Amino acid sequence: MITVRLFAAAAEAADAQELTLDVGTVIGLREALAARGDEAPRVIGQCAILREGTRLEDAAALASGDLVDVLPPFAGG
Repeated sequence: MITVRLFAAAAEAADAQELTLDVGTVIGLREALAARGDEAPRVIGQCAILREGTRLEDAAALASGDLVDVLPPFAGG
């Protein structure tokens, strides 16, 4: 099981700020989150997935006990 923290639009689209999920890869995480709402596939597909501050590629493995952050694109200046 991994702990997933969702922020801003990702939290809104998945209807949660934190979840515990049983997934083994980032793509599996994206699929699980995308199933959580009508807007979730579009929003989650654009998000960065980070573990310990490092961005992960979709093929990256996730291990039990990982803490993962899901961050949507941010604009600002």
